[in-house]
Amino acid sequence: MNNFDIANAMTVKLDPVLPEYPEFKEGVRRAPKRELTLNEREIKLALKNALRYVPEELHEQLAPEFLEELMTRGRIYGYRFMPKDRIYGKPIDEYKGNCVAAKAFQVMIDNNLDHAVALYPYELVTYGETGQVCQNWMQYQLIKKYLEVMTEEQTLVMMSGHPMGLFKSHKTSPRVVITNGLMIGMFDDPEDWAKATAMGCSSYGQMTAGGWMYIGPQGIVHGTFNTLLNAGRKELGIPEDGDLRGHLFITSGLGGMSGAQPKAIEIAHGVGIVAEVDASRIETRHEQGWVGKVTDDIQQAFAWAHEAMEKKEALSIAYHGNIVDLLQYAVDNNVHVELLSDQTSCHVPYDGGYCPQGLTFDQRTEMLKNDKHGFCKLVDESLIKHFHLIKTLVERGTYFFDYGNAFMKAVFDAGAKDIAKNGVDTSEGFIFPSYVEDIMGPMLFDYGYGPFRWCCLSGKPEDLHKTDHAAMEIINPNRRGQDRDNYIWIRDAEKNKLVVGTQCRILYQDALGRRDIALRFNEMVRNGEIGPVMLGRDHHDTGGTDSPYRETSNIYDGSNITADMAVQCYAGNAARGMSLVALHNGGGVGISKSINGGFGMVLDGSERVDEILMASIPWDTMIGVARRSWARCEHSIETVAEYNKSRDGQDYITMPYIASDELIEKTYEKIVK
Repeated sequence: MNNFDIANAMTVKLDPVLPEYPEFKEGVRRAPKRELTLNEREIKLALKNALRYVPEELHEQLAPEFLEELMTRGRIYGYRFMPKDRIYGKPIDEYKGNCVAAKAFQVMIDNNLDHAVALYPYELVTYGETGQVCQNWMQYQLIKKYLEVMTEEQTLVMMSGHPMGLFKSHKTSPRVVITNGLMIGMFDDPEDWAKATAMGCSSYGQMTAGGWMYIGPQGIVHGTFNTLLNAGRKELGIPEDGDLRGHLFITSGLGGMSGAQPKAIEIAHGVGIVAEVDASRIETRHEQGWVGKVTDDIQQAFAWAHEAMEKKEALSIAYHGNIVDLLQYAVDNNVHVELLSDQTSCHVPYDGGYCPQGLTFDQRTEMLKNDKHGFCKLVDESLIKHFHLIKTLVERGTYFFDYGNAFMKAVFDAGAKDIAKNGVDTSEGFIFPSYVEDIMGPMLFDYGYGPFRWCCLSGKPEDLHKTDHAAMEIINPNRRGQDRDNYIWIRDAEKNKLVVGTQCRILYQDALGRRDIALRFNEMVRNGEIGPVMLGRDHHDTGGTDSPYRETSNIYDGSNITADMAVQCYAGNAARGMSLVALHNGGGVGISKSINGGFGMVLDGSERVDEILMASIPWDTMIGVARRSWARCEHSIETVAEYNKSRDGQDYITMPYIASDELIEKTYEKIVK
């Protein structure tokens, strides 16, 4: 077939009209040049792959333009096809579409690319340095066209940002099925993935960027609040009903997810210093009210911190500089640091996620472009120095925890094998705990508490206010300490001004709590009290993500390197009729280091949605608790026992019998030795 025949054989396609080239606004963050390792054949293939989105009559003009993008930026983004108007999550009724779900997805996509939300909006990167909504602007335009014609009996298939097409399904099927970055095992490594991405064949969806469910830094702030509060309870002797008044937390990173840290420390009434090398990220968080004070003077930062600690006042401080310099000052001046972590993008340390000590942010970007080998060497040196400073502080009484950003794995890969427990490999874990191992796992995930989310698609703040109060009415603060924390969280959510982008909320809840809140919201939509609502969650949850360095780091039965749970979660949500199901490779910690499955569920007020919620919401959570129980996590076993009793006749979860350590040792000694 020739291109004329191909064009006539498609109904949904890009128009044969060359859009005006966009103007790039000053002050908008841009992604650094991505490393380009393609050979001549692969470069030509990348160009051919990009041109397949556009009609042949545009090829001659676009071919040199696309090739220039590839050679100067390392990827083909198709900037010419970027919308000329402001992108943001508009009220749902302002979008074209034949069903509520299709319009809801458009709200979520545009919210992910809002300049107030996205890290590198021109390159479609929402957060995490590389997490994209899709690969290029041609895909964005085509996705929008498909969503505008989608009916309630069709499903849009998304493969690494590429809309493969709309297919006949039925009303109880997912409206969108998404996969991102999935690679065949022998090619599942950062190098092969980077080549595939540069050729336009793969995309890093992160956890909720490529799943269209990101809600700005608010999406992680409740989890960060829980982590810090429980770290204080565990290590600093703070009572169950206490907070972090008078206590100091030091960390780094003010990007997408890491931008939640200063807000969380203030909500916990503590004092925090957050190092960040990118002045624009500090400026964004300061303008949004997510960080209190800003300085590039280390001495000033600590002076402010100690004054606030003495007064028992909440304060977050952004230090414009390198975390290694900040920690060196603390070591040299014997500053006592109580809680310490790091949330730079160490899942991609050599692609700009980690800035080496001694480089400014601009120098980092320039060196990435012109001397990648030298840059990588500096990253390794800086990571090892960073690690040694942490070791010194820990010896002096600091509690350090890995914050799920692959920091310890990055240090190990940089050459510091002594960060591994066995000093040889990472099979037995690291000398410092992951926050999931120490805090989130045993205190929250094992009970089923995780990051439940919703977005009020009307865009009305009053709808969000009503949902806050409805959720609060369902929580019993006297049941568990976790429920008390969550009740206080949602009670104060509006006062804490958490919204960035469209009207969304985060609230940690367990399986049946999520179900009951979801059903109440759908009833409110049905009664006309609020407009449609999109439910979701971070994939960093009780279930849904297999990641031995993060989500499943407290799985000790040897199954932490398997990915069955994530795939089962994805398939189970599809089978139960969730509106959107997504399966990603690498979210949070980098390609080949995790598989995560997520969902989106549109509440349109129908009884059909009630039925889906009752089947899918408990499943989505309990698949994770069941897996943790089978791995013999004590609190998960308790939770499953309680769940089996309450759901008798509906759900039956297999539980483990416990073999005594004494018997195992005795048997081993007798038979093996």
